[in-house]
Amino acid sequence: MRAAKLFLFCLSLLLAAALYAEDFSFSAATMSGSMSKGQERVILEGKALVITGSMTIRADRIELYGEDFRYVSCRGAVAVEDPERGLRLSTGIFYYDRQDKLTRLSGPSVMEDLKNGVVIKGDYIEHDDAKDLAIIQINARILKDRIATRSEFARFDRAANTLELSGSPYVKRGDDEYRARFISVQLDTENIVLDGAVSGRVNASSSGVNKESGAQPGAAATGGTP
Repeated sequence: MRAAKLFLFCLSLLLAAALYAEDFSFSAATMSGSMSKGQERVILEGKALVITGSMTIRADRIELYGEDFRYVSCRGAVAVEDPERGLRLSTGIFYYDRQDKLTRLSGPSVMEDLKNGVVIKGDYIEHDDAKDLAIIQINARILKDRIATRSEFARFDRAANTLELSGSPYVKRGDDEYRARFISVQLDTENIVLDGAVSGRVNASSSGVNKESGAQPGAAATGGTP
């Protein structure tokens, strides 16, 4: 009887994979769930693993639910790798919509953008694969080469490799520091635009003297030493 139920679970998952036109496989120490119409739900526990398309998901507990197992919900030591999209994720709580390609990380989380060389940290990260856009909220920290930022809210456009920061934003570029109500950063060129209550500290590398910045709202700090 148990073997028959396991077969039905596996068959349903294979049908779901065919629906979304992507490879789908899984493993775990234990598996349980329901196949009732409209109440499809599978729970994998103990070194749970799900591979969907190019994404590999590992967690203590993985739950697959919704029509054709559209949704993936994970808890406990979640680690995700997606080489096709150039992403590596780690978090305590993870949600993924297989149809809309929408990812959410809750709790202290890390998103590594391997294509752009950007590391993103925050207590909530949402990535929309269709728009190639990430939203980071609460304790947002972003690192790339000489750039380090912190804010309460950040918007990261992966395609353009740009940041929009608000909520007491702060940007450090090398030895230079910038603060404003709103800050945008072009990560490829290190160009920084400050807007509202602008202040900063710029290191005059030629003389080794630090100077207080008096930039006006909307002022831009270009790449290199401003």
